[in-house]
Amino acid sequence: MEETTALLIIDAQYDFCDPGGALYVPGAQEDVRRIADLIHRQADRIDHLIVTLDTHQVLDVAHPGFWQDAEGTPPAPFTTITAADLAAGRWVPRFEPDYVLKYLQQLEAEGAFQHFIWPEHCLLGTRGAALAEPIAAAARAWVHRRGRDYEAVVKGVHPLAEHFGIFRAQVPVPGVPETELNTGLIATLEGYDRLLLVGEARSHCVGTSLHQMLRYAPQLVPKVVVLTDCMSDVTDLGYLADAIYAEARERGVRFMNSTEW
Repeated sequence: MEETTALLIIDAQYDFCDPGGALYVPGAQEDVRRIADLIHRQADRIDHLIVTLDTHQVLDVAHPGFWQDAEGTPPAPFTTITAADLAAGRWVPRFEPDYVLKYLQQLEAEGAFQHFIWPEHCLLGTRGAALAEPIAAAARAWVHRRGRDYEAVVKGVHPLAEHFGIFRAQVPVPGVPETELNTGLIATLEGYDRLLLVGEARSHCVGTSLHQMLRYAPQLVPKVVVLTDCMSDVTDLGYLADAIYAEARERGVRFMNSTEW
């Protein structure tokens, strides 16, 4: 029996993939072209297509408007905020201060990322949150050819949770299921023999998603194929996920170019 394949496209959205986007990842425009070409070229070999959509409120814990200093000025994008900054009063959350302090403490204890302020991006209902158009067009063509819809997984909407990985928020919010481990998505992926992994950014959402597979869904790991020419790093931050990719390779994840598959 022929192996089945799911293509998992992480956060290939306008704000990350278009030079006019709020948080453009250099190289993403070319990644999008290669992903769209892969879908067109290998439509009959791709049995399921999943797109994830990073989607935020304006007043998100990782956006400037959530924060202010003693003078009421919001932080500039790309500012790092630590629990010590809160304790010293250098930065003050405008909302849920007690929870946010605990959030930063837990985030720092896990050791993956410090809290980072991003430009407002992928805002709910805006063009920035939409799929990059070449991938949207390729996905529509795939649907018509294969007679099955692609699956869209929205993440990041809750304003108190940073959601790099597609399976779980960095720190789940108590009592908020959409921030907890997405066991339904894991179960869907378990139904396929091969999982092709592409999207943006290699350094953040793709890398963290792969790390979550290693940690929470090890049964998926032998199925994963990372298409290395279909993802790029946030400028100067590629090193953040290098250890994840090294561990993945050691545990049997395959790495190849999209034209090799």
